[in-house]
Amino acid sequence: MTIKDASPDQKWLLHVDGSSTAQGSGAGIVITTPQGEDLEFAIKFGFKASNNEEYEALVIGMRMAHETGAKHLLAYSDS
Repeated sequence: MTIKDASPDQKWLLHVDGSSTAQGSGAGIVITTPQGEDLEFAIKFGFKASNNEEYEALVIGMRMAHETGAKHLLAYSDS
């Protein structure tokens, strides 16, 4: 997926939040385009719950934002 109307100098936003329970771990990712469109994703991880969920979500979110066309990205996490 590529957002065609985005200028390379416009800022994109990335919000990530990890989650872990006895049933497994995962994360939510929201990428906001410069036009204000939210791209929302949920990820289930294949590893036991640890403190790595948000780090993994950040790395995945950065890759997804890059593939979508983001050049300037502001990332937010509560960890």
